[in-house]
Amino acid sequence: MNDMTQTGKLADRKANKARKRENRKREIAQSAISALKLYGYARTTLRDIASQSEMSLGSLHYYFEDKDELLIYCVRQYKSEFARTISASVSGISNPDRIKTAFCTALAETISTEAELHRLWYDIRNQALFDQAFVPVVDEIEEQLIEMMNPIASERKAKELLYLRFDGAFRYLLQLSVSGRPRELGEMTEVLKAAAG
Repeated sequence: MNDMTQTGKLADRKANKARKRENRKREIAQSAISALKLYGYARTTLRDIASQSEMSLGSLHYYFEDKDELLIYCVRQYKSEFARTISASVSGISNPDRIKTAFCTALAETISTEAELHRLWYDIRNQALFDQAFVPVVDEIEEQLIEMMNPIASERKAKELLYLRFDGAFRYLLQLSVSGRPRELGEMTEVLKAAAG
C-alpha cells in the first residue's frame, strides 16, 4: 500500500469519526432540549440532561465540557432551524404585503408550537448579560435573526430596527403564551404585523 492510499484511508476514518461524533452531539442536544424546556437554563443540571439522554454523566462530558457548552450548542441548532423555517415561509412570494403576512404568521405559529424553545433563547440572551461565555453565540444568533429580516427590509439599519420591533412584540406574545394567556394565531399575526410597521 502506498503512502497516498494510507493517507486517504486515515483521512476517511478521521472524517467518519468526526461525522459520528457530530451526529451523537445532535442526538444529545435533542435530549438536552427536552430537559432545558422543562427547567430552563438555571435549574437544569448536567445530571438532569444525562438522565434525559439515558447516558452517564461521564459520557456526556466526553461530548460537552460543561452545561454552558451544551446549552450554546442546543440554542445554535434550534435557532438555525427557526431561521430556516421563517425564511421558507416567504419563499416564492413576491407581493410585499403577502410577504409580511406570511412572515408574521410563521413567527406567530412558532410561539404556539415552540414556546419552550424560545424561552431558552431569551434565557441564554439574559445570561449573556452576566456571563461573557454566552456573548459570542448571542451575537452570532442575533446577526442571523437580523439577516432573517431580508424579505421585509434591505438596508442594514432598517433590518436592525425591524428586528428590535419584532423582538419586543414577539417576547411579549411569548410571555402571554407561557403564562397561560395565549393569544389566537390571527391576533398574534396582527400584533407582529403592527410591529413591522
